Amino acid sequence: MHPEMLRELTAQRGREMRARAHQANVARMAIRIGRRRRSRPDEADAFVLPAIPDYVDGSFRTTPADEAAGRAPATHHAA
Repeated sequence: MHPEMLRELTAQRGREMRARAHQANVARMAIRIGRRRRSRPDEADAFVLPAIPDYVDGSFRTTPADEAAGRAPATHHAA
């Protein structure tokens, strides 16, 4: 085989191997980050999602069961 051709094939193989190693490194980092986040559940518990009103005027829908349980009436506004 021509030396220039051989050199180019070797360079291509080297680039492919470096790209594969980089992808494996990124995957390992992502797995480590995922493990670290799962080990700290306190941070996830700190996030609170605010109540989203059911109607445009900011009121919440109530059902007869809600009213019987003494929960907020439909005139309760989010803001």
